[in-house]
Amino acid sequence: MRIGIPTETKPGEYRVALTPAGVEALTGSGHRVLVQNGAGLGSYISDDDFAGAGATIVGTAADVWSSTDLIVKVKEPQEEELPFLSQDQILFTFLHLAAYPRVASALCAAGTTSVAYETVRLPGGVLPLLAPMSEIAGRMATQVGARFLEKSGGGRGVLLSGVPGVEPADVVVIGGGMAGANALRVAVGMGANVKVFDLNPARLREIDNLYRGAVTTLIANRTDVRAAALRADLVIGAVLLPGARAPRVLTAEDVRDMRPGSVVVDIAIDQGGCFETSRETRHSDPTYMVDGVVHYAVGNIPGAVPRTSTFALANSTIPYVRLLADHGVEAAIGRRPELGEGLNTRGGAITNETVRSALDG
Repeated sequence: MRIGIPTETKPGEYRVALTPAGVEALTGSGHRVLVQNGAGLGSYISDDDFAGAGATIVGTAADVWSSTDLIVKVKEPQEEELPFLSQDQILFTFLHLAAYPRVASALCAAGTTSVAYETVRLPGGVLPLLAPMSEIAGRMATQVGARFLEKSGGGRGVLLSGVPGVEPADVVVIGGGMAGANALRVAVGMGANVKVFDLNPARLREIDNLYRGAVTTLIANRTDVRAAALRADLVIGAVLLPGARAPRVLTAEDVRDMRPGSVVVDIAIDQGGCFETSRETRHSDPTYMVDGVVHYAVGNIPGAVPRTSTFALANSTIPYVRLLADHGVEAAIGRRPELGEGLNTRGGAITNETVRSALDG
């Protein structure tokens, strides 16, 4: 199979979908890999690195899209890439179609078969391809939250750890899944007072056992989430419904009543956002103010650390890329049924029921 790796075009996106090790694995199995010139430079992977692993370097995005059977990307196709979509091609990438209905419409109009990383789901609910990026996004969320709490970032001028004689910052994490767990891990490590909300008591018990009471664990409900947010210096939204729009956990009224200079970080923005006041931002201009509250809602948070993110993502995706390349979609799903959950569009229709319901809603 001919596999294409285009340069990412989303603003502030410097990841690349494949590493030289992945190229070598695919070419060693008899596949041809076409990599767009400069695709890996943002992750400090040169064209020579790719060529040395067996890739063919091509000049333009059109060269990649028009000459391959399987396109492997990091982010959803951008506006300039939509004309390249084809019914004769498989697209394997993050899609987040509930938040990007224009992309969903374009995929259906082109008849493209698309498999979304974020909805590939193992028995028990584990999301193997989303997990590494959730880990990074969660850790980054606390890191950037601490930065924007500084006065120069628009925040209250609060040091997350505090100092002897001065209390640390209050951090609230809403959602105890992969992203939330990593956010609270960094917050605890930095010495903050941390509360985490989740709907799953078993998950809260795991967190409590892990941190031995150093994290306050609470069942998520409207009253308690609002009360905690109004006292918080930093609120991190890390809720996820795979394939669906993120639920709203803070209203505009909640944000208006928060302390001036507090910070909210919306990790769920690529699923539509979990705060009513959220709108997607870019790394080049990551924050804005609403009622005196700093909002950080970058749609590709892991793109801030592209070298780490590229290798973490590729470690998880390459077995599935090989499977799709070796066997095609149907046979690949037969061998790894979790790919069936990942199938989002085919033959002009939305095939994932959760995604379809989110778009219809």
